[in-house]
Amino acid sequence: MVMPPSPVGLRAVSNDGSRPRRGNQKPNDRRSSRPGNKPGRGGAPTGRSQGGKPGRSQSQGRSSGPRRDDDRRPERGGPKRNDRNERRSRDERRPDRDLAGPQQWGRIARRGAGNMEYEDPETIAQREEYKQRKAERARRKAERAAETPEKPQRPQRERDLPAASDLQRQANRAVARGRKGAPARDRRRLPGRPHPVKDPAIALKKTVGESRSKTLVRRLNEGAKAFEAERFADARSALGPVVKEAPELPEGRELMGLTLYRLGKWKEAIEHLESFRELAGSTEQHPVLADAHRALGNWADVDALWAELGEASPSAELVVEGRIVVAGAKADQGDLTSAIRLLEQNWKPPKRPMGHHLRRAYALADLYDRAGRAPRARELFSWVAGHAPDLADVQQRVKALS
Repeated sequence: MVMPPSPVGLRAVSNDGSRPRRGNQKPNDRRSSRPGNKPGRGGAPTGRSQGGKPGRSQSQGRSSGPRRDDDRRPERGGPKRNDRNERRSRDERRPDRDLAGPQQWGRIARRGAGNMEYEDPETIAQREEYKQRKAERARRKAERAAETPEKPQRPQRERDLPAASDLQRQANRAVARGRKGAPARDRRRLPGRPHPVKDPAIALKKTVGESRSKTLVRRLNEGAKAFEAERFADARSALGPVVKEAPELPEGRELMGLTLYRLGKWKEAIEHLESFRELAGSTEQHPVLADAHRALGNWADVDALWAELGEASPSAELVVEGRIVVAGAKADQGDLTSAIRLLEQNWKPPKRPMGHHLRRAYALADLYDRAGRAPRARELFSWVAGHAPDLADVQQRVKALS
């Protein structure tokens, strides 16, 4: 009897219960006969049994049936590593560092606050020990202080306050010491007579040559004209090359010194006028030189120049000018009595006064006013105003004292 063909889609089973061979599968292929092996693509088995690992057969590994509880590998004894670490960290936590802060913060926030507030017990113990040692040292120090006898204190002497006259005398001495200032500079003694005056043009010709001397002579004349016109800045500019190229020319030094004096350049004016004094051997500009030293507070130089002027016995006008400067220096130092005495010496109002007489009278009247002798100052200022009403501010001084 012929069996009808199996319907398409149904798997045929052989008589022995095995699956029919497919493709190029050999009859003795063990993979096809293993129970539970499923063919893969193209009829090849997948190589993995039910419930087993890939590449292992039933004879080598576990069966494809359900695993029993007895088949499970027994676990190692003791808790897991993570459990031990968690238990250890939990045991090491201290109650005072676990939680802190209000309960509404939450456990994590309270634990962080507890860690911040935690203080090591060893640190606490060290601090307490330090406090105890400190207290012990203080106690011993107090005991030693109590055992040491107190030294008798010396009775304080009552000091008598100095009298007002003593204070005034000491103050005057201190002011006098401060006004002495630096000593006078070392000057070469002047000759008995001034050096003979030479023509500046001839002196410049010998110094810088004929061609250059003409230019310097012209600059010297321009400086003299500017000085007479009271254009002192122009005079200084014109005289600069003359002094630089011919420093031994007395006329250049003299005119430059006077120009700087009128400009208020005291220190520079002193240098040029001191050079003129040595080059010319003359005391002609001693009053101006002394007044420049007076402006800088060089009192010793003022006195030295005044003494040198007296030895030279120059003209009366030059002596009066020097006397006015020295009197002003004494007044600047606070010695009004000596200043007035110096100007009053041999003073008589002349019938026909000259310029130096009027200047001396004006300076004396000013000292009277500063000393509080208003009637005498008003009388002398009026006499000066009657002969020279345009001299300084004599008119205002008379009105102020009237």
